[in-house]
Amino acid sequence: MAAAIPSRSKTLRVLETLAIGAAGGGLFLWAQLPGGLISGAMIAVGIAAIAGRPLVVPAMLTQTVLVLLGISLGSLVSRRLLEHVGAYPLTIALLALATFCSTFGSSLYLQRFHGWDRTSAFLAGSPGALSQITMLAIEKGADVSAIAVVQTMRVIILTAALPMLLALTGLAPSAPPAVAAAIASPLELAGLVAASAAAALLLRVVNFPASWMFGAMIGSGLLHGSGLIEGGLPPSVRGIALVGIGALIGSRFARMKPRVLFGHINAALGSFAVAIAVSAVFVAVIALTTPVRFSDVVVAFAPGAMDAMLALALTLHIDPIFVGAHHLSRFVFVTIATPGIVHLFGRPQEDVDD
Repeated sequence: MAAAIPSRSKTLRVLETLAIGAAGGGLFLWAQLPGGLISGAMIAVGIAAIAGRPLVVPAMLTQTVLVLLGISLGSLVSRRLLEHVGAYPLTIALLALATFCSTFGSSLYLQRFHGWDRTSAFLAGSPGALSQITMLAIEKGADVSAIAVVQTMRVIILTAALPMLLALTGLAPSAPPAVAAAIASPLELAGLVAASAAAALLLRVVNFPASWMFGAMIGSGLLHGSGLIEGGLPPSVRGIALVGIGALIGSRFARMKPRVLFGHINAALGSFAVAIAVSAVFVAVIALTTPVRFSDVVVAFAPGAMDAMLALALTLHIDPIFVGAHHLSRFVFVTIATPGIVHLFGRPQEDVDD
């Protein structure tokens, strides 16, 4: 059966989304703002979506952007980046504890100050794994729209604020690793894309979390870590991937009615503040007790979406192995633990409906 050809209206919506994202990313890049491409694209598309534009990033384009992002992240891999692997078990264990504490802290805030039911509050407070959280919310009869606002606002704020914070405090690395500066030859690029796409498809078959991005990152990382390939994608292609991720995040607002968004914005900001305060305690402990760079810990522990945080790792020249390992671990932890937490502590369905 032949693949369906996108309608003219859908094609125009996609082109409009990309044009707005590129304009926003270009503006932020021209203004020399940290993380300009991803933050600018995200904010521009988000504003247009809230204003009522039917913006969209289709699944195939999303997958392509995630593969490009994974290839770019993998090109940063070198033996030098593996020097702190021994600290991973400790920091990942602390990340699990931080996730547990921030989820309960945020959910308690939403219940006490905004009158949310326990199920909706727990699901809104769980960082990352948005698709799994949404499906669980539907299954449990929770307030899906309110949860979506809180989760989306957290990602938006982190993606826009983290680059600024790290730059203003002088904590972001000022230069990319040397391996990322070179551009692979056409033959190397072909091999790089083929290996990365194959790894991504393999992980997709086994239902690995974030398979498109992590598969490409693994394929690219193996080739670069072994020294078989030295260069990476051209900067323009990396820029397209960052604009695409920003546009994807911003387009989430296209599915929200302004009334719903603004009705829950105070809850979103308050729960975000609680989650950040809890995470900051754990970040401080790790920064004081381990040799891991502070900027790496900040992005690894940021309670945001995995694709967005890894995109920031790329644009801020932060260790992709450390950040990827921690966000993947949290994704798995949230996916496994959240249904049990909701079952034990969430309000029963009949109570939610009353």
